[in-house]
Amino acid sequence: MRPFLLRLLFVFALPALLVALWWLASDGSTNVYWPPLRTILRTFPDVWTGERLRSDLVPSVLRLLAGYAATAVVGVALGTVIGSYRRVRAVCEPVLEFLRALPPPVLVPVIMLFAGIGDTMKIAVIASGCVWPILLNTVEGVRAVDSVMAETARSYGITGVARLRSVVLRAASPQIFAGLRQALSIGIILMVISEMFAASDGLGFTVVQFQRSFAIPDMWTGILVLGLLGFLLSVVFQLVERRVLGWYHGLRAVSRRSP
Repeated sequence: MRPFLLRLLFVFALPALLVALWWLASDGSTNVYWPPLRTILRTFPDVWTGERLRSDLVPSVLRLLAGYAATAVVGVALGTVIGSYRRVRAVCEPVLEFLRALPPPVLVPVIMLFAGIGDTMKIAVIASGCVWPILLNTVEGVRAVDSVMAETARSYGITGVARLRSVVLRAASPQIFAGLRQALSIGIILMVISEMFAASDGLGFTVVQFQRSFAIPDMWTGILVLGLLGFLLSVVFQLVERRVLGWYHGLRAVSRRSP
């Protein structure tokens, strides 16, 4: 019980300190663009009612999950193929480096031309940025598969789908999850950016509408919602990661304890 309480203390100590500093720094503020934190918190329940959560938060989360899930499947699949075959990697790497260098927000007008201004455009924008950390980390993870392990699997007749699932993807999974973690934060940013263009709902749209109508405390509440959403998604991701990579964290714990 005591280690659990200490862990909770470490987790919440810094956020609590930052909130306290924000409260003290903004307490006497008369700047319209920097309202006191107490004003923002007092405004929060009036703005983010159940109806607004359904009309703005839920669509944003669904778009994020759709773009993220599609990108995870495509990124891992392509990364596995590119990482497994040297010739494919040699052909694809120059193109991948060129495309990766393009900032995803720059592609928003281009994507709008082909996908319109509906949910398809927003999902495509999210996917256009999320794909790179997943794809590239998968490539490197597959390339780094231990050659001894691969040869052992081949000598035991483990080939095809069984080899891919039990050897390649399992060995590359820590690096794949590192890419998935990076892609999640990128996806949240692109979700907001995509909803600032020709949207009628979503968190990005709502924050911009508050800013344009000079409802500054309301705008700050939207920023807080985005921060809380990012925190909750990060916690869920960590739970999934610990469950899937339990064997990996166990091996690391054993190696740290061994002399």
